[in-house]
Amino acid sequence: MARVLITGSSDGLGLMAAELLAADGHAVTLHARNERRAAEARASLPGAQAVVVGDLSGIAAMRDVAEQANALGPYDAVIHNVGIGYREPRRVETVDGLAHVFAVNVLAPYLLTALITPPRRLVYLSSGMHQGGDPDLRDPQWTQRRWNGSQAYSDSKLFDTVLAFAVARRWPAVASNAVEPGWVPTKMGGKGAPDDLSLAPVTQVWLAVGDDPQALGSGGYFYHRRARGTHWAAQSAEVQDELLDYCADLTGTRLPTPGR
Repeated sequence: MARVLITGSSDGLGLMAAELLAADGHAVTLHARNERRAAEARASLPGAQAVVVGDLSGIAAMRDVAEQANALGPYDAVIHNVGIGYREPRRVETVDGLAHVFAVNVLAPYLLTALITPPRRLVYLSSGMHQGGDPDLRDPQWTQRRWNGSQAYSDSKLFDTVLAFAVARRWPAVASNAVEPGWVPTKMGGKGAPDDLSLAPVTQVWLAVGDDPQALGSGGYFYHRRARGTHWAAQSAEVQDELLDYCADLTGTRLPTPGR
């Protein structure tokens, strides 16, 4: 039995992954944005071991969720599933003055990774749209550019992939991988999305608890349990370090060095 934490798991792909894990006898901790959604999550999956609660658009809440997780952990795997899509028609600013898409999709996975006791496996949700992302960190908060929700989302998913590979390089004892679940008909993907929803949570579950060689590896990007190529920037140590430094400056928390 593995102990797995899944962020953004009150509904959608996160909850679907939790249901698969629980059905196989694993102990799952869910995450919800607020108490109302936490109650809905418990009702949807009564077998969940626990639910951590916090709105991951704010840095203080990110820290609080990490504290809750550490109190319940340690975990064998953490699936960084939390995310928002590309349909925000304008730049939404968080309590910390950051772009909402960046805060939830990028900074939350970074800070939770830095603060939660490292598990044996980390899984980061990316997207095929990461291929259109721009790794330039001169204006990731969209304060100088005209807002483009689709581009902001693509950038965030590229940064998620960069983060997964950066952690794989920095933490060799942890299997860190990225997943492309496909364009599926969730609230984020929309009703017209063409991919098979039933397959969308399978790969992240496989990477979290699977025991074949690919699932046990690190620094991979997978779609339906098959390795897939990525944007060049994801493999760049320079881009990885730039992103880690940028997130550390925003949060005041650096990714720990193994053994310290």
